Amino acid sequence: MTGMIRWQSLMGVVGAWVLVLLAPCSHAQTLQEDSTEIRFQLDLHVSDEALKSYLPAGWTSSVAVQGPAKDCNLRAIFVDSVAINGPDGKPVGSGSNRYVYLAAPVKDPSGANVQLVIGGLIDDSADAPGPFGNYLLATTHKMKRSSSTESGSTVDSQDWVFSAPSGEHLEMHVQFARGVGNRGKMSQTKFYSAKDPTRYQISQQQQVLDILRNATTNPPDRVKKFSFKASGGTYSNLFGGPVKVLSWDNVLWIDRAVLLP
Repeated sequence: MTGMIRWQSLMGVVGAWVLVLLAPCSHAQTLQEDSTEIRFQLDLHVSDEALKSYLPAGWTSSVAVQGPAKDCNLRAIFVDSVAINGPDGKPVGSGSNRYVYLAAPVKDPSGANVQLVIGGLIDDSADAPGPFGNYLLATTHKMKRSSSTESGSTVDSQDWVFSAPSGEHLEMHVQFARGVGNRGKMSQTKFYSAKDPTRYQISQQQQVLDILRNATTNPPDRVKKFSFKASGGTYSNLFGGPVKVLSWDNVLWIDRAVLLP
């Protein structure tokens, strides 16, 4: 009898491990590419009514009521993809690009919290219209970063300008005292297309974040100069009213894997 109990216990353990090993197979994800990036993110609040017109039917805005993202209903994310590699480790396309995209924190029709990509402007024609079908080629584009150190203090400057022939324009200039960023834990988020909400990709990423200024948490303000412009084309309605900047986030680096379901 004791031997039978031990055998049943062993089989139970083996069965449990089989379930663990098989579980990922039922939700398999395919690595499309990975990238190392430098980013600057602005948390914004735009007109809730204006934002609604960009959301697919059944999707709703999901705005944080506390924490550093409080009141943010839209983000403008400026990206310098330093290296883009495929699953084989080789460069994808030109191996790098620069772009800015607009993403809204939303709930999908099932009630899950996800990110919805409203649109974007990108400097490489091979990457437009991009994975979400709504990136526009920026025929005018500029990205410049610089650093200067004196007496142990480092001041960084960033200048980003993107314009499409159809009028869409996103521009940011910022100068700030660099701090020490916090390395976050690995996270995984689903990004959907506002143009075609059946299209999505999974972003698995880890980043080092330095919050320079925040309207809610009020860290030491290290922003010295700043300007942001957003207008034109399909963005006219979105930025037609008051735009409030809530957080200035310097992402020193981010390692990101793009996964497809």
